[in-house]
Amino acid sequence: MAEKALQGVRVLELANLVSGPYCAKLLADLGADVVKIEEPLKGDEARRRGPFPDDVPHPERSGLFLYLNTNKRGITLDIKRATGKGIFKKLVKWADILVEDRPPGELKGLGLDYESLRTINPRLIMTSITPFGQTGPYRNYKAYHLNSYHAGGEPCILHPNPSTPDRAPVKGPGFMGDYDAGLNAALVTLGILYVRGATSPGQHIDISKQESLASLERLENVLFANRETIETKKMVEAKAHGMGNVGGLLPCRDGYVMATASDDHHWKGLVRLMGNPEWALDERYEREETRTPHAPELSNRLRQWAQDKGKEEVFHQAQKCGAPAGAVYSPEELVNSPQLRARGFFALIDHPEAGEIEYPSAPYRLSKTPWAIHRPAPLLGEHNEEIYVKLLGCTRQDMMKIRETGVV
Repeated sequence: MAEKALQGVRVLELANLVSGPYCAKLLADLGADVVKIEEPLKGDEARRRGPFPDDVPHPERSGLFLYLNTNKRGITLDIKRATGKGIFKKLVKWADILVEDRPPGELKGLGLDYESLRTINPRLIMTSITPFGQTGPYRNYKAYHLNSYHAGGEPCILHPNPSTPDRAPVKGPGFMGDYDAGLNAALVTLGILYVRGATSPGQHIDISKQESLASLERLENVLFANRETIETKKMVEAKAHGMGNVGGLLPCRDGYVMATASDDHHWKGLVRLMGNPEWALDERYEREETRTPHAPELSNRLRQWAQDKGKEEVFHQAQKCGAPAGAVYSPEELVNSPQLRARGFFALIDHPEAGEIEYPSAPYRLSKTPWAIHRPAPLLGEHNEEIYVKLLGCTRQDMMKIRETGVV
């Protein structure tokens, strides 16, 4: 069997829902040994979020939890109790990385902040993910995904639905912004792991969900910082209808295609795609600076051309003509995509409670250390014996005592 990319890297996860668990999942998928800590009896909040098979809620069958926690071992532990705190410190001594998402100051109040933990393990990399970071006037603010998503400025650039132009901006689907923060956290954590090497001390990584989202919208943020202008709702709507650049969202007979012609060669590709109609060969449209004032008119022409055509037909013909256009796929079409199927993107995983379910795998292919499923998401407390007895050396009697007191 091929060696895992992060073979030997040990990760402790103290996180709920999406950002922290996704960060740790990305490390687990690369072969790190991730031990997830959950609250006794209650578990990760994601266990109570759907989707559920047949829409029947069950703490071991949440699609969100199952996806976010594949390839991890799972234990229960109450770190607020003295015994639990002591066990947690032993696990920190074992770990290379701690991923946590507790509110700023909570771990410090328990004597488990980075400054305290690095005396136990000087090489510890501690990745803390919070809505607004560990410092600043908002550091103690709580936030749902809706709040942090808006705080990062994402809704300001979302294209509104052309059929409902007066609809207020909303958050992205699902927990999209939280996944962005988790991805950032994993990327930085891997960078620090590389820099740390075999002997250097660790670091404390402070991840702000707000900043993770704001950093994705560099153009909009730079425009305001330098010109004191913002991309208003009307400007966004105009873009969706092809004003500024030619193209936009093109309704077809079976869905939509997204096309754009920001550069001259893009426009020439769209002209070829439409069969070189005479009106499109006007010399006013040859260059971007003279074409842009006519963008609404040209976009309307393009929409009229596309409306009776199939989106796959438009997409494939656009590729041949050198025109940037892509079909907009539904979830069902994406799951059945021949490209994703050919690359084995969806993996069938058998879970003891949820049964066999297809999961998205990884968006990469490694030639020497391929992605693989080593274990499904853990049942609540599934690996308590394995971690406490085999790893930390607790006796069976110790386990009975800490179970009786509710520590695990």
